[in-house]
This record gives sequence, structure tokens and C-alpha cells, in this order.
Amino acid sequence: MASVDPLDSALDLLRRLNPKDVKKNVDYLCQLAPSLTEELLESVDIPLAVKRCTKTGRDFLCCDYNRDGDSWRSPWSNEFEPPVEDGEGVVPSDRIRKMEIKANEAFDVYRELYFEGGISSVYLWDMDDGFAGCVLLKKSVSPSPKSSGSWDSIHVFDAQDRARTAHYKLTSTVILSLGTDSENLGTMDLSGNMVRQVEQDMAVEDDGSHVANIGKMVEDMELKMRNLLQEVYFGKAKDVVGDLRSIPALSETNRDRATQREMINSMGR
Repeated sequence: MASVDPLDSALDLLRRLNPKDVKKNVDYLCQLAPSLTEELLESVDIPLAVKRCTKTGRDFLCCDYNRDGDSWRSPWSNEFEPPVEDGEGVVPSDRIRKMEIKANEAFDVYRELYFEGGISSVYLWDMDDGFAGCVLLKKSVSPSPKSSGSWDSIHVFDAQDRARTAHYKLTSTVILSLGTDSENLGTMDLSGNMVRQVEQDMAVEDDGSHVANIGKMVEDMELKMRNLLQEVYFGKAKDVVGDLRSIPALSETNRDRATQREMINSMGR
């Protein structure tokens, strides 16, 4: 009998559990199988955590791409929180860091225009034939004590430099969570995630072109994913609720259906 890969079993288990509790479930799996911790954190997208940069006083988002052990690099100060020992902690080269600063400024404007709040963070790192990075966006709302919602988008990309062009590969993940609990509607939990990928060649004149190109790709991808989420999540949920629950009285609904059938029959005569 072939042995089962523990990582495959853990990932299969996570797919069967409530997406809203993915962070808690990943923590449980890491406690049960500490040897899988690194692989799980690299393989599973979880809602983004928020930390405060002590040097600048600004919030930033944490993910596996700015993590070093139990510390996370701030995109605002380029320093780790909490601090790491000298010589530890990977930081981008001067050229890539300058692009990272410009990208954070650009997506800070994008975040305010599209989300009207929330937090954004961009991290870049060096590669042999170019560079790679991730764009993180998070917006959480709690309109009432018994209702809440959150949007987490994680855009991971790599850029390969070519003559006057660059080849970009973008993998985007959106984690959506909506919940409410009221006497009139009862308890509702709408949670899940969506992953999409795209590759594209774009013209490059200087490093500023990279920031503009990445911004355009992320903007286009988020628009497509928002439309898909609206159609799949909200559209399907509305259909299900409409089939399960009727707001008008059942006698009124049956009378309307009978009238409709009578009209259709009369048109066919």
C-alpha cells in the first residue's frame, strides 16, 4: 500500500474545512505536525495579519514573503519587526528597494481610491534574471457587533527582464469573508477564496515602467476577480436563498404561479 504524503493530507483536510477558519486550522496543523510548518505556510494563503512599524508608526501587512522567522520586514522602514540580529533578514538591493518605495506609494493611492481605507503593502526581492514581489491589500469592516466582512488580496509576481520588454507572471488570490447574525435573518457565513493567474509581455523604458506595468496588471486582475466574486458568490447565494425562502405568503406565491401557467396555456391555444 502506497504511503500518503502528510502535506497532501493536510492540504486536503483544509479544503474540506470552513475557509473562514483557515488561519486557526493551519495553526492547529502546525501544532500537530511541526515538520510541515514551513511547507504549510508557503502553500496555504491565509488572511493577512497587521503589524505596526515602530519607526514610522504606520501599519503594514504580514505574509510569508516578508517573514524571517518570527519577524516581519516593514515596507516603510525596510527594518524587521521585532528586530533581527545583524546580518540576518533578507532585504532587497538598492535598485529593487527604490522600486519598492515607489510601488508602495502607488498602491497606497490605489488602496484609497478603490477601497476607501484598508492597508496596503508591497514587497520586492532580487532574482537572477530580474526581480519578484507581492502586492498585499486588506480591508476589514464591522458595521455592527454581529456583522463583519473582510477582503484580502495577495498578488505574487515575477518580472524577467528582456530587451526593452519584460515578461510578467502574476498569481492572484482573493480571500473573502462575510458574516452576519441577526434575529430577522439568522446566521449567515459567506467565505471562500479564488485564485487566478496571468502572464504578459509589456514594454519597459526604466524601473518606473515596472511599477506602472505591475499596477496595471493588478488593477485589471482585481476588477476581473471582483466581477467573478459578485457573480459566483453573491449571485449564487441569492439564487439559493430565493429558492429556499419566500418572503411573500405561500398562498400568494401559488396564486401568482397559477396565473402565470394560465396565461402561458392561453397563449399556446
